[in-house]
Amino acid sequence: MKDRRVVLGAALALIGLPVVMVPIEAVSFYAANRDNGSFVSSGEKRDYLLYVPRSYDRSKPTSLVISLHGAGLWGAAQKETSLWNNLADSEGVIVVYPSGVGGKGVRVWRAEPGAGLMKDVRFIAELIDTLKASYNIDATRIYANGLSNGGGMSFVLSCTLSDRIAAVGMVAAAQTLPWSWCTDKRAVPMIAFHGTADPDVPYNGGSSWISPRPFPNVPKWVASWARRNRCGSNPVESKVAADAIRRTYTSCADDAAVVLYTIQGGGHTWPGGTPLPKWFTGRTTRSIDATSLMWTFFGEHPLVRK
Repeated sequence: MKDRRVVLGAALALIGLPVVMVPIEAVSFYAANRDNGSFVSSGEKRDYLLYVPRSYDRSKPTSLVISLHGAGLWGAAQKETSLWNNLADSEGVIVVYPSGVGGKGVRVWRAEPGAGLMKDVRFIAELIDTLKASYNIDATRIYANGLSNGGGMSFVLSCTLSDRIAAVGMVAAAQTLPWSWCTDKRAVPMIAFHGTADPDVPYNGGSSWISPRPFPNVPKWVASWARRNRCGSNPVESKVAADAIRRTYTSCADDAAVVLYTIQGGGHTWPGGTPLPKWFTGRTTRSIDATSLMWTFFGEHPLVRK
């Protein structure tokens, strides 16, 4: 925590806060954004930030949204970027922001081949169990979404917890696993957002400084998901904003639609969310809101049990 306060204090000073205010603002930021839950999973202490709206009613089954941060960030950073709490207040949904591994600083999801991958899956499964023990969670309306590395982890969850995760959403998803890795054949509804000017996970695929493995072409990768869901082969495209095109695959098994929003000139950012540093991640579009569009999509796709 000390190291994070030092970095934060320097950042607050750089944006012009009086020196005397820096410690106060740093402590205030930490108090508002620290994790508020933890438990041991696979021998590792795992943390999460839980948000329960004031409108929560124990007598009513409530949807749960699991929102996963990108590599180098942590749960509270995902909260600030995605603004899911605002939607939680208006829609009465419980949102949890788990953190990947990495100690007290920046975290990462182990969404790539290796022993740690299933430990992260087990953590999310146990997190669901933990929350269900304390809250009236609707088991048919548990959803996962994520940014970058968190988007890659959302894909992992769709392949490993498809009996619990009703649908997934991904923004600027960093996919490092081949499709052949996913042996789960359940049709899982998916909605994705990706910018054509993403400097970190190229829209057309290829290498990037953030991973030694080349990333897949985004439209082709989404088409592979549509094949997994046994959708019709001819997607429907429509321009939904000056810089946004929606591609929708329909006639899918179990009505498990697949949707891709392409953001022309968009960067490695969350559409409609809190902008990340433009010099580092590129442009954040304000013409569409990924969080609200995800929620609408999720609402149309409860878990289909067989």
